[in-house]
Amino acid sequence: MRTRHVILLTLCAAALAAFGSGLTRAQDREAARPQERSAAVPGGGTLGTLQRGNWQCALPGDAGGEAFVVVETESFRIGNASSYRSPQGRGIYLLRGNELVFTRGPKKDERFRLLGANTLQKLNADGTLSKLVCTRLGSYSG
Repeated sequence: MRTRHVILLTLCAAALAAFGSGLTRAQDREAARPQERSAAVPGGGTLGTLQRGNWQCALPGDAGGEAFVVVETESFRIGNASSYRSPQGRGIYLLRGNELVFTRGPKKDERFRLLGANTLQKLNADGTLSKLVCTRLGSYSG
């Protein structure tokens, strides 16, 4: 082998030894797996968006009558870019982890807990759950 090739191979080996420790961790499949979204802390976690579509809000009924009572003034429609529209007007919301906060518009400062992909429960001012539950009825193309 020529001296030039020996020197180049030696330099390459030294570079791999110096920088190689980071490369071995990059190949670790366990470390590369996505981490689970934590819902243990209310409001903790990553930013997200709600499913687009119409959301109907209702209070529980009673055994002698209706199973639930729809509250039309609380219902809203989720659109693009974290926006919503309610009967009173338009606004913007923020979803962080499992806590939804309406930050602008007619529902400003109202808070909800995300119970599932299609279910929200309103929070009282003290952070306790209220009886109002909102459910996504379906999507729309707008």
